[in-house]
Order: sequence, then structure tokens, then C-alpha cells
Amino acid sequence: MENAVITDAGKTGAARRASLLIFLVCGIGLSSWAPMVPFAKVNLGLDDAALGLVLLSLGAGAILTMPFTGFLINKFGSRRVMLVAAIVIAITLPLLLLTSTATQLAVALFVFGASIGSIDVAMNSHAVLVQDRYGRHIMSSFHGMFSLGGLLGSIGLGFLIKIGLSPTIAAVSISALLVLIAVSQYKNLFPKSEEKSVDSFSFSLPRGPVLALGLMCFVFFLAEGALLDWSAVFLQFNRNFEPSMAGLGYAVFSVAMAVMRLTGDKIVHQIGSSRVVLIGALVSSAGYMLAVMVPWQGAALIGFALVGLGAANVVPVFFTAAGNIPNIPASVSLPAVTTLGYMGQLAGPAMIGFIAEASSLPIALGFVGVLLLIVAFTYKEKN
Repeated sequence: MENAVITDAGKTGAARRASLLIFLVCGIGLSSWAPMVPFAKVNLGLDDAALGLVLLSLGAGAILTMPFTGFLINKFGSRRVMLVAAIVIAITLPLLLLTSTATQLAVALFVFGASIGSIDVAMNSHAVLVQDRYGRHIMSSFHGMFSLGGLLGSIGLGFLIKIGLSPTIAAVSISALLVLIAVSQYKNLFPKSEEKSVDSFSFSLPRGPVLALGLMCFVFFLAEGALLDWSAVFLQFNRNFEPSMAGLGYAVFSVAMAVMRLTGDKIVHQIGSSRVVLIGALVSSAGYMLAVMVPWQGAALIGFALVGLGAANVVPVFFTAAGNIPNIPASVSLPAVTTLGYMGQLAGPAMIGFIAEASSLPIALGFVGVLLLIVAFTYKEKN
């Protein structure tokens, strides 16, 4: 019996480490796109509104795939979904730099977004299972690794370009790393037999606590997605950063988020989820306002760091709550919540692009800060 307990603990520990690395893969893959956005904007000759429309494809791919990801997890298990999605991310990433028309870029972004959406649902579903085995809140550490991946991807691609590699070769190098990690960790993830499943699966419109959590996620995904899609453009064209350094904004955001998430489990235990959301939303809103209202390069970076510090532990709180709703398997509740969340990433790029075209990009980003204030004063503990 003692050996069985030790073996089970060893499997759980290995599954946790593997899950952490899959979150890292997702973070690296997604954030590597951030430094590519200005290249795409210039190469294809897109204005802010046109770029916003093209960026819709990433969010569209994610939210259209997420409802079906729960079915795939239920049928094949989350680890198979994670492996296939990671490989598709790796294949698609260099293609984002090889498109010659806005339509081609939109198609590539759709596939890229679909794979990001699938791995996101699968890795969070698996993380909820690992957290259940541990018996305590550890979700923030998983999302901390995603944020660390955000740092490595945004800084890494820019660094490889800075030292002389072509953007395409730099992207291929990152893709090879993603495949290596995903393949090497596959066997350590829990198999389908360890996961909760349902006899039949269907995606229905979210209601009650699922809807409330989803709408909160909508705002925070929009806030994070705005920095992914627009921070490099903002720094290059509104704060006069060099193109090779334009990814620094998302990198600073990711560093701040990673640091807070890696200590976030303790913070959630100490102050409670409601205060985490309240304080986090206020700090994130202040970060946006600082970045857009103070015309100094350093202020923009400090503001983006504040967004990362504030938003860091909010989404893990929401995902933990969604994965533990009574009588609803995580493979059902998490796709619903993450789909609503990623709708923020779908609507965000176009909304910001159109507002920027009508006024300015700083005003468009400031509007995101206003939405965060609304969340701060409407979230209730019962959600």
C-alpha cells in the first residue's frame, strides 16, 4: 500500500511538471506572434483598421475551436489534444511570416488561433485534475509558466532577429523547441483513463456562474490580448521604439505576470479570490492609464508591467472556479468559460483597431482600462 501511495505521488508530481511545461509551450507559441505584428503591418501595408480585421482571425480560430475541444478531450484525453495542438502551433508559427496578402495572413492566424484555443482548454482541464490530486490551489503556478513563456517568446524572437537571424529562421527555431518539449513530456501527462468523462457531450449556452465567470474572463482576455496584438505597434509608432525592441512591452508584461503567478497560490490563500479580482482589476486599469497618458517610453513599460501584476492571478481564480462547479465536469465548464474569454480576444483587436482609426491607439487602449474598472466594482465572491 505504501509503495502504491509513493508511486501515485510520483505520477502526480511528473504530471504537474509536464503540465507546467505545456503551459510554457503555449506561452512561448502565442507570445512569439507579438514581435511579428509590426512586420506584418509594414510588409502588407495595413492601416490600424485593416490590421484589426486581420487580427480577428486569431480569436475566431480560438473561440470556434474551443467548444469542440471539450468533445475531443472527452473522446481522446487531454494529453493527445495538447500534443497535436502543440505540433500545429509549431508548424503554423513560421507561416505567419511567409504570407504575402492579408487573406493569407488571416487564414494562417485562424489555424494558429485554433491550435492555441485547443491547447488552452486541454491544458487547463488537465491542470484542474492535477490540482485536485494535490488538494490545494496550485493553478497560479501553471499560469505563471504560461507568462514565463510569454517572456521567452516575445523577447526570444526579437533577440534572435537582433543577432542576425532572419525572422523566418528565428520562428523555425522556436517551433523546433515547442515540438521537442511537447513530445518529451507527453508520457508524463495523465492518460484519458485518469480523467473525468461524460457519456455524451454537447456544448450549450453558458448560464449562471458559468456565464458570470465567462464574462469576467472576456474582459481580462481582452486586456491581455490587447497587449499581445497592439503593444508592439503602440511602442513602435506611438513611443518611437526600434522595431527590434517593440516586443519589449509584451515581455515586460509577461515578466510581471509570471512573477506574480509563481507566488499567486499563496496570495489567493491569504487574501481570498474576491480581493484578488478587485485589486488586480484596479492595478491593471491603472497600468493602462499610465501607459497611454504619460508620453514617456519608460511610463509605457511601467504601465504594461502594472497590467501584468494586476491581471496575473485573476484568470487562474476564474478557471479554478469553473473547473470545480458542482455536477459539471471540467471538460464541459472550462470550454464554455474559455470560449467566452477568448471572445474578448476575438472582439478586442477589431474594436481597438476601429477606435484607433477613429481617434488614436492610446485612446483605444485607455478604453480597455475603463472596462477593467467595471470588473473591479461588479465582481462578487459568489461568482
